[in-house]
Amino acid sequence: MSHLAYVELAKSYRLLNHGPTVLVSSADAGRRNVMAASWSMPLDFQPPKVAVVIDKSTYTRELVEASGCFALNVPCRALAQATLAAGNQSGRDIPDGGEDKIRALGLRTFAASQIGAPLIEGCVGWLECRVLPEPRNQQAYDLFIGEVVAAWADERVFANGHWLYDAGSDPALRTLHYVAGGAFFTTGDGLDVRSPL
Repeated sequence: MSHLAYVELAKSYRLLNHGPTVLVSSADAGRRNVMAASWSMPLDFQPPKVAVVIDKSTYTRELVEASGCFALNVPCRALAQATLAAGNQSGRDIPDGGEDKIRALGLRTFAASQIGAPLIEGCVGWLECRVLPEPRNQQAYDLFIGEVVAAWADERVFANGHWLYDAGSDPALRTLHYVAGGAFFTTGDGLDVRSPL
């Protein structure tokens, strides 16, 4: 995929630390799915870890528990409609006929480098994660912790460990932040503030 660049694992947390909505992709035994999640965050640097809430009722949860892995895909404004639909429709509700939710939403994928879950094309960041089992957190709070084993970004908007949003950035590539009721904000212009000391 063009514009795809490897992100150092030590800097992978920067793909999430500004709080974007993510698309959680999963796969197991020939089945695959995607869901939108607003509650995800980086947790640690070494090794890098993330947390994401995946409700017990979701098809994604079933596949994540079966496979032990998931991907966090960081969608941008160009994928706003598909992101909203991914959050409003269950993969269990897709009619049979060889189509899964990813295809039904018109999304395309490419292979991850370290895990079996697919990565969603058109996003601007991707984190490949292996589940670190925490059964109590998973059951009580639907909270999954994953170790980031590979990370990627669209080099047009993320390079050298930093987001590159400014007046010259393509607005379609700005990350999404879900509010409620179908409303999103997109990431605004960057502001570089240096300490006076």
